Amino acid sequence: MSDRWLDDDAGPIVRPYTVTRGRTRPTGAQFDLIAIVTAVPGGGDTARLTPEHLRVLAACSSPVSVAEAASATGLALAVCRVLLGDLRDRGLVTVRPPATVAKLPQEGLLREVLQGLRAL
Repeated sequence: MSDRWLDDDAGPIVRPYTVTRGRTRPTGAQFDLIAIVTAVPGGGDTARLTPEHLRVLAACSSPVSVAEAASATGLALAVCRVLLGDLRDRGLVTVRPPATVAKLPQEGLLREVLQGLRAL
């Protein structure tokens, strides 16, 4: 983190609402905590991004969950979600929602696969 953002005794100097320009929610769909976010290689122009946007983008250089991205950057989760929304709007990150129960294989199928593997 840059020295201008920290005061050793007081902690962060820049308030979260300043980083997000007063926004409390990302544009578009909300980000689930366990949604997987990945930076798009060569995704676009990053010249106009804020230092916080660049930190979030760097944290997403390999697939990470939204919670992991917030933790890696040291930003509050709500702030990270807003910044991820900005990055998604610019086409700089992709978001893969978590698998739902309907998309997971049924228990019976998993048991059959396990029995087949044991038979090998």
